[in-house]
Amino acid sequence: VFTQTAGIHADGDKKGNLYGNNLMPERFDRKRKYALGKLSGKANLEMSLKELSYELTEKEKKVLLQKIIKLGDKKEVVTTEDLPYLISDILETPQEFPFKLLRCSINSTYELKSVAAIQCAYQSQKVDAYGQGDGGYDAFMNALRDILETFQIPVPQLLDYEVSIPPGGKTDAIVQAAITWQVQKKGRQTTMTTRGVNPDQNMAAIQATVKMINMIIDANKEK
Repeated sequence: VFTQTAGIHADGDKKGNLYGNNLMPERFDRKRKYALGKLSGKANLEMSLKELSYELTEKEKKVLLQKIIKLGDKKEVVTTEDLPYLISDILETPQEFPFKLLRCSINSTYELKSVAAIQCAYQSQKVDAYGQGDGGYDAFMNALRDILETFQIPVPQLLDYEVSIPPGGKTDAIVQAAITWQVQKKGRQTTMTTRGVNPDQNMAAIQATVKMINMIIDANKEK
């Protein structure tokens, strides 16, 4: 009842409670909230950021809003509690990746091997690969390993894999996958952590993995 969805309503609140009425949320020990999704506008985001005491640049707000709208096509709303994960994700993500995941299909099964079909692009080439594994992410990694070998990109060693959702999250909550890797950088072994954010747990892990691959490529260029 006290959640604004349309951007025009949030904008009205921001400009002086233009859509206020006598049924105030405070009468019921509640407070006004602003849903974030495909109908969101800049005002929705700014009101939610204000609630969390976050300050972002205009460029960061634009990128964050685009991600929220894109996620809104997959789930009903993005909650205020999801925002810290999304903000962390966009602040860590470079504007352009040289190594890209173009398409991905994962089939998780019971009592059978999971199967992954992926297509990646690098150096103006597109390569398809297929893999099986003990779970969807393992199948993805087996397929990815073939593509990395094609481009002679080192395969990172996974050390730790942690999945979390916002406090009070539901089954459609935003998932954050944080993966710690051991990689070769500037001639020595080092550990690095990348994160992915997505409503789908496998895709969150895959996003974190693609980030790691691009960091390896950048490190090799420096070397």
